[in-house]
This record gives sequence, C-alpha cells and structure tokens, in this order.
Amino acid sequence: MPTVFASPAELAAAVGRHLGWSDWLQIDQARIDQFAAATGDHQWIHVDPERARNGPFGRCIAHGYLTQSLVNHFLPQIVRVDGIAMGVNYGADRLRFPAPVPVGSRVRGGAELLEATPQKDGSVQVKYRVTVEIEDHDKPGCVIDTIARYYPD
Repeated sequence: MPTVFASPAELAAAVGRHLGWSDWLQIDQARIDQFAAATGDHQWIHVDPERARNGPFGRCIAHGYLTQSLVNHFLPQIVRVDGIAMGVNYGADRLRFPAPVPVGSRVRGGAELLEATPQKDGSVQVKYRVTVEIEDHDKPGCVIDTIARYYPD
C-alpha cells in the first residue's frame, strides 16, 4: 500500500523519510527479450541463455536500463500524491548498477524522499532515491536519484 500525500505541499514534511517498498517482481527471460527488442540491445549476456551459461554471470542478466526502467513500475506502489493535475518525470541526478540482476530473480523497489522543492510555476519538484533490491542478494541491482514534478489541481 503506497504512502499517500493529500497534496504536493505535504511532501516537504516527509523529506528524509523512507516511504516503503513495492511488491516483488520476477525478472524472466521474456521481459529481458522484450526490452532487447524495444531498445535494439541484443548483447549475448542478456539474450543468449546458452552462451550466457558459460559467461561471467552463469546465466543471462537483465539490462541495467531495464532495471532502471522498472522504477516507473515500482514508484506508484510506494508513493501516491493526490490533488495533482499531473506528475512528470523530470530526470535523474545519479544512477548506479551495483550488482547484475540475473534472469529468474525477484526485484522490488524502495524509495526515500530526498528533496521537495516548490517551483515558481506552482509545481513541487521532488527527488526520490529508489533502490532496486534483488531478493537474497547483498547488493542492489540499481540505485537512482530520480526527479519528478507534481503540478497541483
């Protein structure tokens, strides 16, 4: 269940707070193959299970950018801001892939609210640090400081 804010103005009081975790999501080969088809990145470590079995990871791994893109799947499960006309992705400040995400593994996202800054246009710009955790692994698959803007109704 997401952490709910009644309006963008309420976000400032939650800066520094961890907002929760998403549900687990299994990373299967079909998802990896679909991402490869969408992006044109068909590197064998992602899409060739036979060759990847003998490679450095022992099996296929998800693309780093696939793992990053799942942030858009996880954030709505973690946080909801009501009283907005729209929210937009504004970019990112920092992106790291500390560990590969092996095919068959489960991942989930956790988010901490780092900043909430009112803008001249009436929106509130927020920065979330989203950590994509890999089940039963010490290191996360992705850590990103993602930026969004919420425009009030």
